[in-house]
Amino acid sequence: MDRTERFYKINELLRTRRVVPREMFLEKLEVSLATFKRDLEYLRDRMGAPIEWDRELGGYRFDDVVDDHHFELPGLWFNDTEIHALLVMENLLEDIEPGLLKNHIKPLKTQIRAIMGSTDQELEEIRKRIRLIAMGARRYRLPEFEGLCVALFKRYRVKILHYQRLTGDSLERIVSPQRLVHYRDNWYLDAWCHLRNGLRTFSVDAIREVETLKTKAKNVSDKKLDDELTSGYGIFSGKNTKTAVLRFSPVRARWISREISHPKQKSKFDKDGYYILEFPFSDERELVMDILKHGEHVEVLKPASLKKAVITQLNRALNKY
Repeated sequence: MDRTERFYKINELLRTRRVVPREMFLEKLEVSLATFKRDLEYLRDRMGAPIEWDRELGGYRFDDVVDDHHFELPGLWFNDTEIHALLVMENLLEDIEPGLLKNHIKPLKTQIRAIMGSTDQELEEIRKRIRLIAMGARRYRLPEFEGLCVALFKRYRVKILHYQRLTGDSLERIVSPQRLVHYRDNWYLDAWCHLRNGLRTFSVDAIREVETLKTKAKNVSDKKLDDELTSGYGIFSGKNTKTAVLRFSPVRARWISREISHPKQKSKFDKDGYYILEFPFSDERELVMDILKHGEHVEVLKPASLKKAVITQLNRALNKY
């Protein structure tokens, strides 16, 4: 157990047993004598815990002031990933529409709020002081989402009407759902497309109709899904990748050097303080948009095709003015 857990275990033992022998602490905490002494010192010096050694009774105990409730161990707090996870779950459960899971979700909401309320901060204060902002989240229709989930878990094929934003047309496809992916505040469906005879990723908000078929879905291995759908940059699939090499200005490097663009990225600073970033990509569309947002602070070094795509977009934008 970590140190925070040990602190609460020490507090619990002292409150329930009144006098606790040193050997019991070492056994329950599963630590060395030196570690226990450091924990005790921290509790006394930093948290003001009135813990005394009672020679007569042969153990540690709280001073009598505890009986008057003059000492309380500070409440639990969370690290960044824990507070994000709890707030996301709390927000998602709060926004969920009434359905089959209503009676099951209610106690889950209570549990999450109890966990958050177990801190030294009130739940409403946490909500007030910490915000989760979703940028660019698109709307999708609940019936289509539920239909995809049912087919996904029961392993059935579905007939979908897919809206293609580039042309404005809608295309009917039969797909075997493989997994749902939440990326940049939006939902995507990784599926085997029987029309194209290959893996494709569909934005859920662009799926207008879902009809579950009686035909069993084609199963694709996790390795094949990862090889084809997650090897490139962003949401676009493709196992045939190129390597993007970008150079960021020393100013912008202060931000970019702290970010992860791809699990297989490589990076370094050159002698002039520029930040060189390399990573694989299979489709340039999303990557070009992300490059353009950095304006003058980024330069595409390789490949030439990516550099040309960025120049084309910049020229088209310039012609608007």
